[in-house]
Amino acid sequence: MAEREAVNDYLEGYAQILAGAGATGRKLTRDELDALRAQGERAAEAGLGLRLMVRAHLSAAQVAHAEARGATAGRLLGAVEQAVDAFAEGHERAQRLAIRRQEATRREFIDDLLHGRSDPGRLAERAARFGLLLSHAHAVAVAEGPEPYDDGYSVTRGIESTLAVRFGDRRILLTTKNGRLICIAPGDQDDVLSFFAKQAYAATDGGRVAIGRAHAGVGGVVHSYEEALNALDLATRMHLDDPVLYAADLLVYPVLTRDRQAMADLVSTVLGPLQDARGGARPLIDTLAAYFDTGCVAAEAARRLSLSVRAMTYRLERIRRLTGVDPGNPVDRYTLQTAVIGARLLDWPDERL
Repeated sequence: MAEREAVNDYLEGYAQILAGAGATGRKLTRDELDALRAQGERAAEAGLGLRLMVRAHLSAAQVAHAEARGATAGRLLGAVEQAVDAFAEGHERAQRLAIRRQEATRREFIDDLLHGRSDPGRLAERAARFGLLLSHAHAVAVAEGPEPYDDGYSVTRGIESTLAVRFGDRRILLTTKNGRLICIAPGDQDDVLSFFAKQAYAATDGGRVAIGRAHAGVGGVVHSYEEALNALDLATRMHLDDPVLYAADLLVYPVLTRDRQAMADLVSTVLGPLQDARGGARPLIDTLAAYFDTGCVAAEAARRLSLSVRAMTYRLERIRRLTGVDPGNPVDRYTLQTAVIGARLLDWPDERL
C-alpha cells in the first residue's frame, strides 16, 4: 500500500496529459515533457526503480484507455510512448548523476586513504562505507602492466568480478591509482593478495605485482602502499625478474641506501677502476651481477650472458686485476656484491655519484 502511494506521487498530472493529447492527437508539449523528465529524476532519487515506474505508467494508461472513447482511445498510444520515454530519460539521467557522484566520492576517499590525508577518525568512518575496518591491520598489493589501467577498464572489472566470486564475504577494496591496479585486504588474509597477484599477472599479460607488509591503524594502508610502490621501483632498478615481489623480502635494500653517501663512496672506491676497462664499467658490472645472482657459478652466469665459460673466466680475472678484489675470494665477495647492489640502486655508471 505504501509503495503504491509512493508510486502515485510520481504519476501526478499523467492522466491529464494523456487525456489532453488523446483528445486532439497532438504531441506532448515541451512543458509536459519537462515535467515528466523532472518526475523521473525525483523517482530515481527516491529509490524507485525504472521498471516499477514504467509498469505504473502502463497501468495508468490502461485505465485511461478504458475510459476513452472512439478516436481518443486510438490516439493514446502515441502519447503514452512520448510520456514514458520522457519519464525514463529523466530517471536514467538522475541515475547517471548519482553514479558519477558515487564515483567521485569513492575516488576522493581512495586518494585520501592512499596519501594519509583527512582526519583519521573521519577517514575510518568513510572507510567503513567501503568495507574497510581501519582499526585492523591491512596490506596492499599494487600491480602494474604494459599500459595504464583505470576503474572502468575491462581488466579491472574482470579482476574485481573474480575476486568477488572467490571472496564475496571478505572486506576487500579493489581500485586503481596512477594507472596501477591496487588491492587492499585485511593483513591476516594472505590468500586474498596472493590470488589478486595471480589474477593481475595473467590479466596484464605478464605485469608485475608488489605486496606491502601488513600494518595496523589508519596509517597502515598508506605505509603498506608505499612499501609496495618502493618494491616496484627497486625491481626496476635492480633488474629483478620475479613477477610477484614481497616488500618483506626486500628490506635489505632500503637499509643499504639509507646512507647514500657511504654507498656512493663504496661504489666509486671498489668499482670505479672498472671504468678504465675497454667498453667501460657496464659490461663488467653486468658480469658480476650475473655471477652473484647464480650463486657464483661461473658456467651458469656465462650461459645467462651468452658467453663462453672461458670468456666469463677472463672477465672475472680482469675485474680482479682492475679492482684488486677477487670475486672468487669469500672475504672479498661480500664487498664486491654490496658494491654491485649499490651500483644498481644508484644507477651507476649511467648516473654520476
